Amino acid sequence: MKLKYKGIIFDCDGTLIDTLGDISVSMNKALKLHGFPELTNDEYKDKVGWGIKRLAFLSLPEEKRNMETATLVDGDAINFYTEEPLITSFVYPGILELVITLKGKKLKTAVLTNKPNVPAQLVINGLFPPNTFNFVRGEIKGKPRKPDPACVWDLLVNMNLTPAEVIFVGDSEIDMETALAAGCFPLGVSWGYRSRETLENAGAKRIIDKPAELLELL
Repeated sequence: MKLKYKGIIFDCDGTLIDTLGDISVSMNKALKLHGFPELTNDEYKDKVGWGIKRLAFLSLPEEKRNMETATLVDGDAINFYTEEPLITSFVYPGILELVITLKGKKLKTAVLTNKPNVPAQLVINGLFPPNTFNFVRGEIKGKPRKPDPACVWDLLVNMNLTPAEVIFVGDSEIDMETALAAGCFPLGVSWGYRSRETLENAGAKRIIDKPAELLELL
């Protein structure tokens, strides 16, 4: 039987892996270093997804939010995170089984995240067996990032696939907006950092509650 889709692009944080604890610790260290109050994990939940510079900006007290200060904080946060990206992070239940099944079906898989590319590679390589995914791409300076569809199209060139052949899986409005703009099928997951309502409002065509449910779309 010929599969309708030939490739899956996964978001990382909140979709494949719960990284919130390590992200929070790194950002809090940077905030404390510059004399700003730390935030709780829950306070970070709706701030992640746009990249670490935006996260730094949103984590500052409102009266201190400017790009110059955010750049200082984000630089230190990246260094802290790169040094210790895997203290508490873990792969969500059912994810490893899913990607192994997809590999067995000869589907091409990729990870596309706004996390800086170096820690992105460290996180994926540290929590998954070698060559689990065909491609892993984090944020690269000067390159488009989510929600710019160009980052997806660049990846699809390497995957040798068209947007219509790909399911884009994510837990946030950024992922759904990216999928729709790129022409991929926008699939939301309910176990991440955003609410079902947020995903629905962002255009998710379907929301799954368990990783194995993705296989029904194939």
